[in-house]
Amino acid sequence: MAHAQGKDSIVSMGGRQVTLTPVVIRSGTNVPGFIKKVEDDTTFYKAFKNLRILNYSSINDVRMFDKKGKVQASLYSKTRQWAARSCRVTKVLEEKSSGDFYQPDGDYNYYTAELYASLFFAKDTLCGQNNLVGDPMRSIKGKKGLDKHKEQLKMLFFNPGKDIPGIPLMGNKVKVFDQSHADLYDFSIDINEYKGKPAYQFSLKIKEGLVFYKRDDVVIDEMTTWFDYESFEVKARNYKLSYNAGLYKFNVSMEVEMDKFGSFLYPKLIRYDGNWGVVMKGRERGLFTATVYDLALANAVLE
Repeated sequence: MAHAQGKDSIVSMGGRQVTLTPVVIRSGTNVPGFIKKVEDDTTFYKAFKNLRILNYSSINDVRMFDKKGKVQASLYSKTRQWAARSCRVTKVLEEKSSGDFYQPDGDYNYYTAELYASLFFAKDTLCGQNNLVGDPMRSIKGKKGLDKHKEQLKMLFFNPGKDIPGIPLMGNKVKVFDQSHADLYDFSIDINEYKGKPAYQFSLKIKEGLVFYKRDDVVIDEMTTWFDYESFEVKARNYKLSYNAGLYKFNVSMEVEMDKFGSFLYPKLIRYDGNWGVVMKGRERGLFTATVYDLALANAVLE
């Protein structure tokens, strides 16, 4: 059932409220099928996995802030990843750091920096790398403490909307497409241009006026994704996440822009702005930007 609301229309599907623009209505888009495609998308995760098997350079800008919002530590570097025969390693080409970014023994002084490094740096040669998404997704098996929390955040970054194991009290709160969350979010679908090419724009956000006790059921506060109109590959995604369970807290904004290198989709630009903390570690605020460029094929690349 749909009813007009200005120039847009609202479709009710199983309790979900989905706003459709006139261009979407004219296009004859199968709305239930579209949302199912969004829910089942693997191209976003695949793009990050492609970085495991390609040669590429990156500019890394990491900044840590004090409680007053002033930079207290930073890192700026240029690196080059070399990949071959299912192995990869990162070489530092240029680096500048400030403040207490590093500990005296050379380890990172901030777990935000550790998270960033675990995403983009392979200081030692790592083997057994591939870009297959048919593998089991990221696992926390065998991980404890901070390593476990970093892995859980990676799951949220790469697979927003999928269940995250092992985070206390979170349950299925990240499963935004689940029927039980129909009363928490508003969805919208549009067709417009993204960087000069037609794209579907899919957005979800918390319902306005959501009562405070329902707000505790929300982890993904807002998410907008642009999909290629023909291939349905993710072209970009912006999202905001927040969670507070006493022992584990985060409030994070992410922006990811994709590009293509031959047949390989990859994250060209990643921006992170947020704070997170775990018990006994305190809370820290960080901002990082990763710019990926100068890609090249490695040996034995998988499609």
